[in-house]
Amino acid sequence: MIQRIQTLYLLAVVALGIALIWLPVVQLVTPEGTDLQVYELSALGGAPLQGLWGLLVTTILIPVLALIDIFLYKKRLVQARLNIFLAMLCLGYYGVLAIYIWQAKLALGVDWHLMPWASFPLVCFVLTLMATRRILKDEALVRAADRIR
Repeated sequence: MIQRIQTLYLLAVVALGIALIWLPVVQLVTPEGTDLQVYELSALGGAPLQGLWGLLVTTILIPVLALIDIFLYKKRLVQARLNIFLAMLCLGYYGVLAIYIWQAKLALGVDWHLMPWASFPLVCFVLTLMATRRILKDEALVRAADRIR
C-alpha cells in the first residue's frame, strides 16, 4: 500500500487538509478611514462571523475522504471515482470560501486578502489528479497482466 506513489500523494492531501483546518485562509481588514481591525477567517470561524459550517464541513471532508481513499487500494476503480469526487470537493472549497467572503464584505464592509495557505486546496486538487492518474495506470497494468495469463 505505502509503496505506491498515489498513496504518498494522498497522504500529502491528508496532511495539507489537516493543516487547512487550523490555518487562516483569508484576512478581512476594515477599509481606510476607520479604526483598523483585522479579522482572520479559517475553517473554525472568524471573530465577527459565525455559522461557517459549510467551510468547516468542506475542510474536514477533504482529509477524511483522502484517508478513506488510501485504504481502498484493492478496489482501484472505486478509489479512482472517490478521487474524482475529492478533486471536485477541493474546487468546491473555493466556491464555499467565495460565498463567505462575499457575505463578510456585505455585512462588515471589509477588504479581504488571501493568505498563502489558501492555495492548499488547489495543491490538493493537483495531487488528487496525479493520484487518480496513477491509480488508473495501475488498473490498466493489472488488466493487461490478466489478459496475458
